[in-house]
Amino acid sequence: MMLTAVRMGGIAALALLLSACVSTVLDVDGKATQPIPAALMGEMSRKSMATSAPILVRIFKQESELEIWKRDRSGKFALLKTYPMCRWSGKLGPKKENGDRQAPEGFYHVSVGMLNPTSQYYLSFNLGYPNKLEAALGYTGEALMVHGACSSSGCYALTDEGVAEIYAVAREALKGGQGTFQVQAFPFRMTPENMAKNRNDANFAFWSDLKQGYDIFQVTRRQPKVSYCEGRYVFDREFEGGEPHDALAACPPALNVADPLIASRTQSDRLAMESLLSGGSALSAHAYADGGMHPSFRKLLERSGQAALSKRTSLTSVPVSRPEAALADPHSENE
Repeated sequence: MMLTAVRMGGIAALALLLSACVSTVLDVDGKATQPIPAALMGEMSRKSMATSAPILVRIFKQESELEIWKRDRSGKFALLKTYPMCRWSGKLGPKKENGDRQAPEGFYHVSVGMLNPTSQYYLSFNLGYPNKLEAALGYTGEALMVHGACSSSGCYALTDEGVAEIYAVAREALKGGQGTFQVQAFPFRMTPENMAKNRNDANFAFWSDLKQGYDIFQVTRRQPKVSYCEGRYVFDREFEGGEPHDALAACPPALNVADPLIASRTQSDRLAMESLLSGGSALSAHAYADGGMHPSFRKLLERSGQAALSKRTSLTSVPVSRPEAALADPHSENE
């Protein structure tokens, strides 16, 4: 019986390795404590951002980009840097079950305990999937990360060099007193054009909910407050009786009204989307073989091959995941 338990434990561990992006490296060197690069420190100084100031991260699958925003002297968030993403897997849409290769979409909050200095992929941080809403909906999976290299099985791979900067900036913000930093993971930039292109997708209602949080940040440059009820995200709402306890139950009565500036932005975008659809514009959604890759990395992959890209993106030359599917990424720089 003990042998069976050990075997089952080993199988479970192996399944986790195959279905997610977990750490197997036990040695700890100085990579997790390296300082923020001087060039990035200079950029922070030019933008009136303290090293310890809070951060916010936005991820866009279709564009294969990750943004780091940082609070500046005005008290609002400003864009610090945009990083090209080397690899994400699956298709546009949320992750729902273990092994589906989907990278998460939604709103997540990362604490210092979710930073991984011993990652198999150089450095990483756990997104915290499934969050409260996803768990209530019965979604499964774990160890979904932002990490280095150019390999993904449900994670976001930013290269070793890229994740080293992101990790250092996040570490200093958390050390400076930020309890958690928010990660907003979107299928694409939530423009009227992209919403129109994807109007017939089964995930459109879910994406419309995400767009409410997107619009709040676009208009106010502040982190939206995230709540969960009625099986969906609810943003910037104060509820009678406090925060909802059941993510699937009806939302309690609201004590506040929507910000008119944000409501105006949402309405304007909706009308622009409807105009595009009624005008007969040639709009078609992207179809993915298995995830995407930023055009800059795709060019290197096509020109020099996967071995060269592996060497360029990983100090230990972690192989590029499913390179043929990466080359089939239909998104272009001109969109």
